[in-house]
Amino acid sequence: MARKAFFLFSILFGLLTLVSCSQANEDHLPAKKEKLTQEELTRFNKAYFASGCFWCVEAVFESVQGVKEAVSGYSGGEIESPTYELVSSGRTKHAESVVVYYDSSQVTYPTLLEVFFGSHDPTTLNRQGPDVGPQYRSIVFYQNEQEKRLAEDYIKKLDASGQFSSKIVTEVTPFRRFYKAEAYHQDYERNHPNDPYIRNVSIPRIEKFKAKFPQLLKKNE
Repeated sequence: MARKAFFLFSILFGLLTLVSCSQANEDHLPAKKEKLTQEELTRFNKAYFASGCFWCVEAVFESVQGVKEAVSGYSGGEIESPTYELVSSGRTKHAESVVVYYDSSQVTYPTLLEVFFGSHDPTTLNRQGPDVGPQYRSIVFYQNEQEKRLAEDYIKKLDASGQFSSKIVTEVTPFRRFYKAEAYHQDYERNHPNDPYIRNVSIPRIEKFKAKFPQLLKKNE
């Protein structure tokens, strides 16, 4: 619900800058990609993460070389078939999440962990930027013991490095089920480049990631 408040706060600025920002936002977007079918996606590995607004997370991962698709959805909760309205209430225990389809010959799971921790603040509990609530918490959903070990070891490494001023609060929890979000959430950043939230939160977040990890980006990024 904090996101909706942010929308209202920034809408006035959005109306004033709509025309001037349009071209800049189009330049920000990657070349339009052809959607893979579900059958084609089954040929790739999957990884599951949550790190705030799934509009942002999806766009970050889709900029990475070897990632074939990122899909927004809900995971980590207790009810079946959650909706955006239910998850947004913060009472279902679901988090806004993404499933990342990746070619393991081009990008490894440890690299995806690097992308995950390098593209958000893993030290803020139940919050990411202006979005507040358990639905925005930071989570690595592991599918096997190797993924669990890699995630836990990476967190220990980051905590020991002093890269963050506070201790990492990211959950490392077993993956159980992923529910795909409503169709209008998919590729939201691309489809709504002039949305005030996209301009003021999503785009700065992905641009910061790209500046930090240029070697991980797709060539057309």
